[in-house]
Amino acid sequence: MLGRPLLHLVPHGTKIHFMRGRFAGLITSAVLSIASIILFFHPGLTLGLDFRGGIVVEAQTPESVDFGKLRQILSQAHISTAGLQQFGEKNNVLIRLDAPKENNDDTTQALINKVRSTVINYETGTKIVRADAVGASVSSELFRNGLLALGISLFMIMIYIWFRFEWEFALSAIITLLLDLTKTVGFLVITHFEFDLVMVAAILTILGYSTNDKVVVYDRVRENLRKHHSMPFQELIDLSINETLSRTLATSLTVFLAALPLALFGGTSLSGFAWIMLFGIIVGTSSSIFIAAPLLLFMEEGNIRRKAKK
Repeated sequence: MLGRPLLHLVPHGTKIHFMRGRFAGLITSAVLSIASIILFFHPGLTLGLDFRGGIVVEAQTPESVDFGKLRQILSQAHISTAGLQQFGEKNNVLIRLDAPKENNDDTTQALINKVRSTVINYETGTKIVRADAVGASVSSELFRNGLLALGISLFMIMIYIWFRFEWEFALSAIITLLLDLTKTVGFLVITHFEFDLVMVAAILTILGYSTNDKVVVYDRVRENLRKHHSMPFQELIDLSINETLSRTLATSLTVFLAALPLALFGGTSLSGFAWIMLFGIIVGTSSSIFIAAPLLLFMEEGNIRRKAKK
């Protein structure tokens, strides 16, 4: 009895014909990705402070925040562009402002001091937890660097898979990861989560997780290519997915359950990261089966078999 798992997520000897639904999976993925690209251009991502530039002030009040009263106080101080957002407890408030027109250190610091003094007068006992400012030039540089990091990561993943397997595996993996990436962007647009450096880190984490999941399936495909020389490639891919399905679901469920509490109780700074992670786990796991595997099937089967024999 020792060594046996207490819970079987997938019964032993499962034979699900995943490749029968390959066309439906690819078409669905293509439609969602095209819709996400359209959403990226309109209405577009909600850029965070890191990429948009501006000022953010985090305050803590003695009791629940009265947003109407706080907004009126800011308006009386001629701070009418403030955006207010509750996060965490009911007495925590986040105040966001666009960068001043004369965006220099003196003007920005003066605006921060003005917001601090105004918010402190909201109610006795109000505290300023933090106050940050990002200039327009810095934010644009951070945005370029964030996109560059995503591009470099995709290139390095392609090189890694190409050297570990063959170019057919690398190409199918990169196409799948690009589709995963576009869907994640669409999710960001729909949910209005702010796209900042934290979200870049979340997307990079998703890409890494999704790549690892696909490598597991690819390893089993390559093993089975050496074992079953005469098996039709479609059946061989189905066999490989079924043999790794229990491991895939167990890993995905573990990461999902680890990220879920952060999404529900992590507060503003962590909840966005966690929700993107949850979405990425679902997309990455499903794409390994319904996108990456069908794309591999559509590649030139003869080349893959010849290389596997070598």
